Amino acid sequence: MTLARDRIVYQRLSQRDAHIIAAKHEMLFAGRLGGARAVFAFCDLSGVDLSGRNLADADFTGAVLTEANLSGCKLDNAVFFAADLRRADVSEASLRRADIRGACLRGANLIGADLFEADLREGIIAERDRKGSLKFLRHDLGPSEMPAALLVNANLERARMSGIVAIQADFSDANMRGCRLVRANLRQVKMAGANLENADLSGSDLSGADLSGAVLMGAKLVMAQMDGADFTGALTDAPMGKSVADLPEPIDEMLARHVRWVETSGAEGKPVMLDGVDMRPVKGLVHLNLTALSANRAVFYGLDLKGAQLQGAQLQGADFRNACLANADLRGANLRDAKLGGCDLRDANMGPLVLNNDRLMPAHLTGANMRYADLRGADLRHAVLIGIDGAYANFIGANMRQADFSHAVLTGAQITHSSFRETVFDGATGVKLITR
Repeated sequence: MTLARDRIVYQRLSQRDAHIIAAKHEMLFAGRLGGARAVFAFCDLSGVDLSGRNLADADFTGAVLTEANLSGCKLDNAVFFAADLRRADVSEASLRRADIRGACLRGANLIGADLFEADLREGIIAERDRKGSLKFLRHDLGPSEMPAALLVNANLERARMSGIVAIQADFSDANMRGCRLVRANLRQVKMAGANLENADLSGSDLSGADLSGAVLMGAKLVMAQMDGADFTGALTDAPMGKSVADLPEPIDEMLARHVRWVETSGAEGKPVMLDGVDMRPVKGLVHLNLTALSANRAVFYGLDLKGAQLQGAQLQGADFRNACLANADLRGANLRDAKLGGCDLRDANMGPLVLNNDRLMPAHLTGANMRYADLRGADLRHAVLIGIDGAYANFIGANMRQADFSHAVLTGAQITHSSFRETVFDGATGVKLITR
């Protein structure tokens, strides 16, 4: 990127210079004498390593940060107006409410970054000429560009991205709820599994985009170009699979008979079969006794199942994304390949179900997608979690004794030393334990 550099004088900062400025900024936030806000405006920081630093509220206006390392940085409310972040490493950084208008993010790595309510709209820098008139200095690559940027697992909830150019960018499994993408150029973009609930994509170009498995409930696609886009398995406002309206009996009556069947040990009532049913219109599932329920591949997206009893339930491939299963009893449940991204599983019981002759039937979650799931205080004793994708999930306080996390992906997951004993992590990646 060049910002008419014959008009702007960039100050080149060495690694040591950047370190001193960052240290003073951290002193300011700590309330120590000698602190000062970090101002990197129009500085050349290309290749500088600032990883892990607290630079919240810092000023990077027009700065050159090509190939800089900002991974893990705290950059909340920081100003990156018209900054050059090409090929920069901003992975797992916190950029909540940051001003990134007009920045160039071509090829930048923002995997796992938190961009909640960040402003990524177009932006330009103006200066006055000798006559006092404003003249605009534009990026050679155009404003608000992020082609080929990596935003896998990034949090872009309610981010403002109208007019951005993000050709071939990767937003796979990103949280983009309520995101504004009006007139955005998203050709050949990857949004597989992304959550675009209530996002505004009006007038955007989604030609050749991969939206397989994405959540598009409430999304606005007025005048959007979607030639060649892949919407396979995308969750929209239309029923996914079987509609509850097409069931042979009212769903409330079927569930009531199942509860009666459980309470009378099969003497009365009848077990319900909900395989492949879209349950989103159903309410009143809180604390319901659904022991031994069969709902393989059913859709429970966003539903409240707090305290539900689902012991021994067959839920293989079911969609529980953003659902609430807090305090639910899932002992011995089959959740193989289930979608549990963003699911609230606080204090859920996923320990073993004790059968006759003291046999234990563990909960099976092999291959489940549990990205960003909240499992604080959950009981995961003996649970089989082989090959799960638990990136950025919260396991703090969970009982993981004798749980099997073999070959699991745990990048960015929060796990405390006190949470486990005899836990198997063979072949797991991204395991970092928090000492508390």
